Amino acid sequence: MTTATLPTLQRQTRMLKTTTFALATSVLSSVAFTAHANTEEFTDQAALHTIATAPQASHIQKDIQTLVNFGTRHTLSETESETRGIGAARRWIKAEFEKISAECGGCLDVYYQSETISDEARIPDPVDVVSVIAIQRGQTDPGRYVIMSGDIDSRVSDVMDFTSDSPGANDNASGVAGTLEAARVLSQYKFNGSIVYAALAGEEQGLFGGKIMADAAQKEGWRIVGVLNNDMIGNIEGVNGVINNTTARIFAEGTRMQETEDEARLRRFTGGEVDSPSRNLARYIDWIADRYVPNLDTMVIYRLDRFRRGGHHRPFNDLGYPGIRIMETNEHYDRQHQDLRTENGVTYGDTIDGVDFDYAAKLTGLNAASLASLSWAPSPPTGVRISGAVKPSTTLNWNAVDAATNPHLKGYKIYWRLTDAPQWQFSKFVGNVTEAMLENVVIDNYFFGVASVSEDGYESPVVFPGAAGAFLPDPYAEPSSKR
Repeated sequence: MTTATLPTLQRQTRMLKTTTFALATSVLSSVAFTAHANTEEFTDQAALHTIATAPQASHIQKDIQTLVNFGTRHTLSETESETRGIGAARRWIKAEFEKISAECGGCLDVYYQSETISDEARIPDPVDVVSVIAIQRGQTDPGRYVIMSGDIDSRVSDVMDFTSDSPGANDNASGVAGTLEAARVLSQYKFNGSIVYAALAGEEQGLFGGKIMADAAQKEGWRIVGVLNNDMIGNIEGVNGVINNTTARIFAEGTRMQETEDEARLRRFTGGEVDSPSRNLARYIDWIADRYVPNLDTMVIYRLDRFRRGGHHRPFNDLGYPGIRIMETNEHYDRQHQDLRTENGVTYGDTIDGVDFDYAAKLTGLNAASLASLSWAPSPPTGVRISGAVKPSTTLNWNAVDAATNPHLKGYKIYWRLTDAPQWQFSKFVGNVTEAMLENVVIDNYFFGVASVSEDGYESPVVFPGAAGAFLPDPYAEPSSKR
């Protein structure tokens, strides 16, 4: 018989305490769950299981290799060559989207989106920043959009060096390859809302592709429910020595950039710091990962991006749209923004041998399943309001979603959670109504939200009450200057 060491006994004691606490918490949660809600179980969607596992690692490998073979994809690089530079890369991406569209009977609108940029620190002289956009129009609500994006451009150590080889295999050919593969998978289906597949340019020089697209979306009145920015989804080996292909990160900003002083003052007394639409979009994707993506756990990071860094979702966040960044958990900084070289036995550079294609396919599956679920679901409710101060019960009300664009609406579900819980814990389907009361659920002890539910069980993200949590503009709200 093996005798346990003292450290082993200490670990076992800690595990016993943790297990006892978890069981006690589970019992308490079950009591609250039973007492407060006749909760319907989530509807397991067979189509989402299929979509989540459909992306092919071989397709992603082939696409990454093609992008790497262009030598450099720097924003300021060659545009006339057919074999090298950013021009050749974007023409190939556009041709791939057009091929996908041809295979689905012309289901994608494919086009270039461009603007001439100059007088910037990283683009001093005029340069056409050209992204490639493909839109799969929704069947009933084409004006509602979800977006998946990856970045075309690459760079080496000197951000202004546009001639040296810059493979950019993981950063960010992996994101573009994932976006192309998601389009291949999802173009075989029809959705209520529209899905946008975007290969954005100019990221390394200042997030210009995202800015151009976000500005255009705002001018055209797009109702954006979510922006899923994929920037580095293929590395499983961290610079710290950790190797892990079972986790991913979702970065999600807190309070929204466009919050007014009056809205901030109200939020101070009602909450919402951790319930921006970006945060609840991240919770939604985390929920999808738990249920539909095999062997993947996502970490929701309560931050816009990595510490003091940024990505192409930020320009959308700047305009008030819900945007998040999906990426690997363990980064290898020797492979990012580096000249190709070997120094003191260390190899630097973002080459294709550092990409795990199965992992990239897994994260692509997470994107595809999330996009599908968001697009099959009804539009998120607007105008969500809450009351119940100094009362034993909590009441929520909201505006009904448009019946013409959401003919598949079944009704609405109220969610709530303890204020320090990271994910929604309790729920109650309340039917096709615009007001519901949770009896004996005290408003002070929980955070609340409302989701729309389709006849076949697809749900929108949860919408936290008030301006802090609004996904879409409230058609009945007063202008912000009067609030």
